[in-house]
Amino acid sequence: MHPRKPSSPEETDHTKAAVERYAEIARERGVDELGMTEHVYYFRETREVWNLRYQLDRCRHSLDAYCDAVLEARRDGAPVKLGLEVDWVPAHAERLAELLDDYPWDYLLGSVHWIDGLAIDGRPGWWEQAPPEEIWERYASELQAAATSGFFDVLAHPDLVKIFGHRVAWDWSPLVSSLNGVALEVSSAGLHKPVGELYPDASLLALAREAGVAITLASDAHVPENVGRDLDRAVEHARGAGYDTVTVFDRRRRRQEPLG
Repeated sequence: MHPRKPSSPEETDHTKAAVERYAEIARERGVDELGMTEHVYYFRETREVWNLRYQLDRCRHSLDAYCDAVLEARRDGAPVKLGLEVDWVPAHAERLAELLDDYPWDYLLGSVHWIDGLAIDGRPGWWEQAPPEEIWERYASELQAAATSGFFDVLAHPDLVKIFGHRVAWDWSPLVSSLNGVALEVSSAGLHKPVGELYPDASLLALAREAGVAITLASDAHVPENVGRDLDRAVEHARGAGYDTVTVFDRRRRRQEPLG
């Protein structure tokens, strides 16, 4: 959940009222609990690690205000968890972890959106600079590095690299083997991207289940209207891979709850 104003995916709303609005929609749609996970580059406390214009243009909000909004909503009964979606930037990963260390996170999502300053999920970006095979190789390598860094609890949209439908036969076994205590996110957001598929694909999810990797569920809502969107399909996808529980986090400790 990325707290925004209704129908305005670029207008942040880091207020208690916004969090409660998301929580109310979640309740209406049968979602018992949700995590607020704003993108890390929206906060000026992290400005020193960013260098892309896309990031710097957004890096002007207060991380303290965001955290306070989520925590205040929770104190007043909203079933929300405090999270953050943190981009993997190898050169600054340790510094970013230091900047975030003093906050009472329930969980941190790790994601790979840029490699060497080029976007994986945007255009122009990597896809105009290299063949799909090279992009998939770099993406998988960076995702595995994020998984083994010890900084994250969950990998968000783990096969994001398929977003534009550029297909490469890929062996995800090395990534799955590296997921020591890191969960994979099953996200319905991919259904609304050019690829038109859930993240991750069935082969990666099956490998993860066989290896005992835990999962979370996500709709990756950037506006409140999309809270819980296609959650039933994400649950069905997870069940199809053999999962019967979903991971819930409290202060970065996880437990399993029945799926669906």
